[in-house]
Amino acid sequence: MSPWRVIAVQAAVGIVVALLARLITGRAEVGWSLLYGSATVVVPGALMARGMTSKLSSMAPGTSAVSFMLWEFVKIGVSLAMLVIANKIVQPLVWPALLVGLVVCTKVYWVALLWRRRPG
Repeated sequence: MSPWRVIAVQAAVGIVVALLARLITGRAEVGWSLLYGSATVVVPGALMARGMTSKLSSMAPGTSAVSFMLWEFVKIGVSLAMLVIANKIVQPLVWPALLVGLVVCTKVYWVALLWRRRPG
């Protein structure tokens, strides 16, 4: 399965859930917070996917392993940085909504694993 497909599904799920939260609660800040939480998964994931699909990452097994570790650190660092500045980006920030967006988009990885296991 392509990492780009997983990223696209994560982004789509994040947008849909944010729109639903906005409609259900009637509060725009809930939708924006949820969308930002989704972005804290999607943006770093896209950076890692880009790094892992580069020519350098597929040169040799040792290079691939080091590249994977490097991009995983970048992914974690960008996620943490986005969470640290969340209160400055989304105002007013609704932390529970942000965390729901983060968790929902993270769970898309598990759905992707289930897709991969299907005989087909």
